[in-house]
Amino acid sequence: MNTSIQELKTLATQTRRDILRMVHAVSSGHPGGSLGCVEFFLALYHQVMDYKLPFSMEGRNEDLFFLSNGHISPVLYSTLARRGFFPVEELATFRKLNTRLQGHPTTHDHLPGVRVASGSLGQGLSVAIGAALGKKLNNDQHLVYTLHGDGELQEGQIWEALMFAAHNRVDNLIATIDYNNRQIDGDVDKVLSLGNLPEKLRAFGWEVLEEKSGNDIEAVISILEKAKQLTGKGKPIAIVLHTEMGAGVDFMMGTNAWHGKTPNDEQLAKALEQLSLDNPQDY
Repeated sequence: MNTSIQELKTLATQTRRDILRMVHAVSSGHPGGSLGCVEFFLALYHQVMDYKLPFSMEGRNEDLFFLSNGHISPVLYSTLARRGFFPVEELATFRKLNTRLQGHPTTHDHLPGVRVASGSLGQGLSVAIGAALGKKLNNDQHLVYTLHGDGELQEGQIWEALMFAAHNRVDNLIATIDYNNRQIDGDVDKVLSLGNLPEKLRAFGWEVLEEKSGNDIEAVISILEKAKQLTGKGKPIAIVLHTEMGAGVDFMMGTNAWHGKTPNDEQLAKALEQLSLDNPQDY
């Protein structure tokens, strides 16, 4: 299942093209965080996670992933489609009537790759803990991965879940925080600061890793592999992954403005020009 680094870099550009074209087509969606998390998703699904196709909702004897900040669904959908979970052409139905590709992932239409509805922030960690404990009961040695927004950590349920996971030694769980310091209302530090997040997580009993280069595919693969090596030692694992909202598109970076705003025709053309490929595989 492994893909070369050069192939992943090319795929990162294609994934960013997918994200922008999806949200532009319906003038709806969240491009900023999606663009910032491309490398994480590609590292996870192409190099790190052990999963099976065709997709099984039960997920027995395979690694599981839960997207907690479900508004960045475009990057999830592109990754799943280009990994063979469902046809790439289905990306063109994003946020349209009767689509399986809702703005926030849902389960009622049985979209392969989605095991829980998400987007009501703060709940994904609790779901993942339940799945991880289920694997322990089933003597399943595989891991559970989650992704969370930094603004999402302003939700109280997250901190209850952090305490529970450490207390119950849920050491088959790797939770990544997309730390771009931006949320819909502005910088996280200004809206409600998280303070020294790594130290807070350690104080709650977690093993913590931090990666400053969250848009470097090799660095992301490396930190995820380090996290895997720390599992099974009595503590849940957290990765504080520093990313750039809007990564890959110069006018979308350095601001929270594109958290939930979509590009117009001119802006899309400018962005796609920056994300040029010799042979783009646009749907």
